[in-house]
Amino acid sequence: MTENTRVRPQPSELPPPDGEPTPARVPKPFRWSRLRWSSLFRGSSVSRPGFDKRNQRPGFDKLNQRPKFHRLNQRLQPVRELLQPGVDACRRVLAAVTGFGWTVLALAAFCWLLAGLFGWGELALTAAVLLVGFAVACAFTIGRMNLAVDLEADPVRVTVGESSAARVRVTNLARTPALPIGLEFPVGTAVGRFTLPALAADASHDEVVIIPTQQRGVIELGPVVTQRGDPFGMVRREVTWTERLELFVHPRRVPLEPLGSGLLRDLEGHTTQDMSMSDLAFHTLREYSPGDDRRYIHWRSSAKVSSARGAGTFLVKQFLDTRRSHIAVVVDADETAYADAAEFELAISVGASIAVRALADEMDLTIVCGDHAATKPAPSLALDTFSRADFAACTLAESTGRLNHLAPDASVAILVSGSNAGFQTYAHARAHLAPEVHTFAITSERGGTMALRQASGMTVLTVATLNDLPRVLPGVIVQ
Repeated sequence: MTENTRVRPQPSELPPPDGEPTPARVPKPFRWSRLRWSSLFRGSSVSRPGFDKRNQRPGFDKLNQRPKFHRLNQRLQPVRELLQPGVDACRRVLAAVTGFGWTVLALAAFCWLLAGLFGWGELALTAAVLLVGFAVACAFTIGRMNLAVDLEADPVRVTVGESSAARVRVTNLARTPALPIGLEFPVGTAVGRFTLPALAADASHDEVVIIPTQQRGVIELGPVVTQRGDPFGMVRREVTWTERLELFVHPRRVPLEPLGSGLLRDLEGHTTQDMSMSDLAFHTLREYSPGDDRRYIHWRSSAKVSSARGAGTFLVKQFLDTRRSHIAVVVDADETAYADAAEFELAISVGASIAVRALADEMDLTIVCGDHAATKPAPSLALDTFSRADFAACTLAESTGRLNHLAPDASVAILVSGSNAGFQTYAHARAHLAPEVHTFAITSERGGTMALRQASGMTVLTVATLNDLPRVLPGVIVQ
């Protein structure tokens, strides 16, 4: 065929005439050779062009829409559901074998192989002894125990230094006696291990653990796990009976005087007992005094009193202040702001003391400390937030900026940080708040001197111990 030879296109390759729709593409027939049987059980599918290597997921959904594959998938679904319990049981059985157990099995297989290749009877005897020993070890884990296990802590919330105890009660619900068994449950970073004695039918046994609470935080208790295994450690079967519990160790606190209502006046706030000449909460009428605003003279009552007395007497309206009482406590979680961990604990105690006093004064409260925050919490939940607090990768300014979303109506903000935080740190954090928000800063400096400073309209307090807070705080927030 020469270069000038023209090839006539086939009728199927000719474009459709103008105005006629493009004929639909006929799908290729399904081929069993393109099907991977492992995909029926793993959810993967077919090795074919179009495989998306970016997410390693082929076009399984499109393939499943084909009638033949869809019918096959539906028929195999009961088989998968039937085999799934057996697969789970095999996984549990294999998980009970320890590393030493797998080593014994591998050594037995190796000795058996060498005995078959070289005819050494000693190796065959060694393999048989190892297999018998493994079988005996498995016999220690056969059987199921019918137990009821309860884990509780009393009390669940304590202050640093107070005592708390965890109790584990195990009851044998079976009709036959229960053999001794190992029992363990984590207590924070430690693990308590006990040997549960033999229990008669319906008998109970209690184990009590005293929990150390010398440090603030959240201590995880449990879950309670029973262990059954052989003396050699080849097989160990564990059963989990309970969920985890949390024991909250709250920070130390010091009692404070009422914070008062020295907050922003707001017509949508709470009514106080302070008298005011202009507000929405009407209280009473009183006689006019020089200097009162004449706009609040009640003319009808004044006319009645004047006609009764025969002299000109004016009555003015007396109101009660309504003030917005929303206090925000922000504790700096930046580790570089503190000289040591003890200063951070002092800052946490300062914030917790102010938060508890604010809730006692029926104020709205918002707490921010690193990654943890709480808005209008109950007293116990507020202290739980301080128990969870820890160092975080955020500055005081970033923590203060969260108040714009958590508490946009806050009237007072108290910023608490360490001795390494200078005035620029507080000023930078203050810039994230609205101008009408009263801002106070408290520096926790262990070994320092109690001080009170004013700078750029912001009050900065310095406390060396927690007992300094009641002496320096009155007269600052209370107005």
